[in-house]
Amino acid sequence: MGEEEFMERTMTLATVGYMAPEYGREGLVSTRGDVYSYGVILMETFTRKKPTDEMFWEEMSLRNWVNVALHDSIYDVVDKNLLASDAEHLPAKERCLLSILSLALDCTTVCAAERPTMEDVIVRLQKIKTIVSLSVK
Repeated sequence: MGEEEFMERTMTLATVGYMAPEYGREGLVSTRGDVYSYGVILMETFTRKKPTDEMFWEEMSLRNWVNVALHDSIYDVVDKNLLASDAEHLPAKERCLLSILSLALDCTTVCAAERPTMEDVIVRLQKIKTIVSLSVK
């Protein structure tokens, strides 16, 4: 059984908002659960919102909010300070942030089997870095 397929039942405590759905429902721990948590941290980092903020309730999670708001405008989602300056590179910043938040949404897919592996996440982050580096030269 591959590392990404390994699942174990546990009684370990987890932080609400960061734990994968399968952990909350069944107590299953896996590397895909870690990918889920990483996706939440990516969203938190770039939106400056915590999954436990008062604006989020049962049906409106950080993930749902990012998913809905991102379709309207990236400016509705990301921390305003990230897009405030350096107008010259604004399109590259927008593409970078959109790619990162899309990755975060993929990492936080409800079905663990549909989430990328951490290796896939690293590859995607490296591609984002390369594209942004080429865009700002």
